[in-house]
Amino acid sequence: MTGTLVLAGTPIGDISDAPPRLAEELTGADVIAAEDTRRLRRLTQALGVTTRGRVVSYFEGNESARTPELVGELAGGARVLLVTDAGMPSVSDPGYRLVAAAVERDIKVTAVPGPSAVLTALALSGLPVDRFCFEGFLPRKAGERLGRLREVADERRTLVYFEAPHRLDDTLAAMAEAFGAERRAAVCRELTKTYEEVRRGPLAELAEWAAEGVRGEITVVVEGAPEKGAEEIDAAELVRRVRVREEAGERRKDAIAAVAVQVGVPKRQVFDAVVAAKNAAGTSGGSGEHR
Repeated sequence: MTGTLVLAGTPIGDISDAPPRLAEELTGADVIAAEDTRRLRRLTQALGVTTRGRVVSYFEGNESARTPELVGELAGGARVLLVTDAGMPSVSDPGYRLVAAAVERDIKVTAVPGPSAVLTALALSGLPVDRFCFEGFLPRKAGERLGRLREVADERRTLVYFEAPHRLDDTLAAMAEAFGAERRAAVCRELTKTYEEVRRGPLAELAEWAAEGVRGEITVVVEGAPEKGAEEIDAAELVRRVRVREEAGERRKDAIAAVAVQVGVPKRQVFDAVVAAKNAAGTSGGSGEHR
């Protein structure tokens, strides 16, 4: 018989949030794969449990190499427990490769549900939570980050991001540029910890606040784009949408057709707006005037 892979959620701050089953699984597992073995040691000490299984590290740097080893343990009948530093494994943390490999081998995969920064931030944000999408961490390079944000500028679902504190001000400023300065958002800091803070407001205002320096674990929740009628979308907005798609790799012809369908206007209207913008840019660039 094959074994079982157990994905266990761990506290994102307050240790008392640990589910009771976590202690049972830590005690009974044959193998414990931990993102950080030192943090695992502190966790077991805080919970007052003693592990009997073999402990191995399983983090981004060795995930690919160690996955076959853990699949071998599972195939041999072992109960393998996967824990990350905080929250649920595989949610912007190691785990996806192991789950996929186990599923491919028809090995049972189960979970010990636990705290989640994504859901906690959503619940506290004060923004709509009936529909949302999780975007994880944004690219570190400014151009790539802005491009990624522009791709979802028209997304109507609430957006959730993780971000490092030292990049928060730049990220919020980029969000204000891509989504609009007045788009509502919430910055959730140190969730469930002593200095928990939820800062709510327009993106531009939050960017100004973050410029003073922010510490701790950060989750950003951003309101989805408002629904627009076709009559509200001007030529500049049509051109912007086409440009976003072109920058993402679409041909101009395909981008124009897609925007026309998305907005609900004739394709000719989008085409004319793009041509007019191109002509205006060419005239401005070739005027020879000094600025």
